[in-house]
Amino acid sequence: MVEVVRYGIVGTGLMAREHIRNLAITPGAVVTALADPVAQSLNMARDVLGAGGETVSCFADSASLAKSGLVDAVIVASPNYTHRKVLEPLFDASLAILCEKPLATALDDARWVVERAAQSSAPFWTAMEYRYMPPMVEYVNQIHSGKVGRLQMLSIREHRFPFLPKVGDWNRFNRNTGGTMVEKCCHFFDLMRLIVGSEAVRVYCSGAMDVNHKDERYNGETPDIIDNSFTTVDFANGVRAMLDLSMFADGAENQEEVTAVGDKARLDLFIPEGALVYAPRVGFRNPKNVSREIVETDETALKAGSHHGSTFYEHQKFNAAVRGVGPVEVTAQDGYLAVAIGAAAEISAREKRSVEMAELGL
Repeated sequence: MVEVVRYGIVGTGLMAREHIRNLAITPGAVVTALADPVAQSLNMARDVLGAGGETVSCFADSASLAKSGLVDAVIVASPNYTHRKVLEPLFDASLAILCEKPLATALDDARWVVERAAQSSAPFWTAMEYRYMPPMVEYVNQIHSGKVGRLQMLSIREHRFPFLPKVGDWNRFNRNTGGTMVEKCCHFFDLMRLIVGSEAVRVYCSGAMDVNHKDERYNGETPDIIDNSFTTVDFANGVRAMLDLSMFADGAENQEEVTAVGDKARLDLFIPEGALVYAPRVGFRNPKNVSREIVETDETALKAGSHHGSTFYEHQKFNAAVRGVGPVEVTAQDGYLAVAIGAAAEISAREKRSVEMAELGL
């Protein structure tokens, strides 16, 4: 029998509701408490809970939730800039924590999270859903097993829709998000580290806000978030990685495309198609020997969220860590290092220069 884990959720916006749908299909998981200062958001989350929403306790903040004694684990899905404040009472209460990306909007705050997580007796997990898309899991496994030989080049393309509206329009400004390269792209910098198996030493980003949000005004302010960029990351082991981001490419057939090139072959990944395409080196004008496979994702997991089923699989791993039967796979340190690469990219785009990670204390 699976031990029951009682979950609290802090921040009950769109991503929190995805977590709720995935917890509903996670064995032994039950949502017992919600915290959000916005009543409308709380009500929307309770609606997603269905009949169970009537018995869930609601709080205005994480401190009240932490003191309630109603939860064993907490999912932090509040706005980026609130994470440190939200996490303080949760750490003090020694609760298991899954914190949405980015870990924080400032490097000092991210370092603080790393320190507090190291002192905690309970698991701390940085939510990096993209790691858990089944096609991505298989892709990473094949690269690590030597499918392409010695990896030398990695490129990731995300061509997608613009940022969605949020309560208070907080995600329209760098001061709240850490900037697009932190807020959105920390996912991809995390994947780069995972795939490459090394740490970044240098970042160059060319990016700007060229299409989206230019006609929007919030209390007289114009948004200042990057909506497209090219970012190159040099890793300590000699691998080069590149991120191609466009947030005005809504009609793209595949939102994510990843290409790894080694000394023996090239391997492509397409999501949501779920296709892996393997192309070995064959020499000039020799017949090609390209193979293609589709990695399927469980339909129930797909329907529970908008991250190609990954949130479901992430929750099975986190739940195991909370129960003490599995490891923490994405640490606070992982979250910090992904934020650091994103912060370097933001500096690079603004100052139009390459940024050494050593400048950020890494």
